Amino acid sequence: MEGNETDIIRECQAGNLKKFGKLYDQYIKKIYNFIFYKTLQKEITEDLTSQTFIKALENISKYNNAKGSFSSWLYKIARNTVIDYYRTKKENFNIADFSNLSSYENLEDKTDIKQQLEKIQKYLKKLKAEQREIIIMRIWDGLSYEEISHIINKSQASCKMLFSRTINKLRQEMPLEILTLLLIKIINAHI
Repeated sequence: MEGNETDIIRECQAGNLKKFGKLYDQYIKKIYNFIFYKTLQKEITEDLTSQTFIKALENISKYNNAKGSFSSWLYKIARNTVIDYYRTKKENFNIADFSNLSSYENLEDKTDIKQQLEKIQKYLKKLKAEQREIIIMRIWDGLSYEEISHIINKSQASCKMLFSRTINKLRQEMPLEILTLLLIKIINAHI
């Protein structure tokens, strides 16, 4: 949808906001899952996902592809929407501390894989929030380093280094069977 996506964005920026539905259809599941990892609550996730797309629609005229991909722009809006939600709640916890890797519907029925993902999740919870966030964005969301760098406001080199160091740390701590599952997910996400 890359070339088509650019055309749709241009049409939206020119005032044809009905075309935004195609962008919504393309990204709804990814943004929903991204937000769900941060809230772990279906209703809140639905509200924040709606807010994200409303903000994107209202600000589509401000989107500039020279500053990054539409995908990274949308993820940044989602991330900031979640941050704003927790600021208004004045909760004393880090939103990046939440991740729920077993929420993918194509994995729900596969008990063995779900159990393995729960084990991976246990190890991910031991990581710093930024390390966990980059692993989730890179492996489960399949985002490029360029997109991640735009979302978290770090250079691509920093994102690559942080990802590499985190994977190396996980290699030292995870049992081989769990690490193998994680590495298979990495390979499948980038084929």
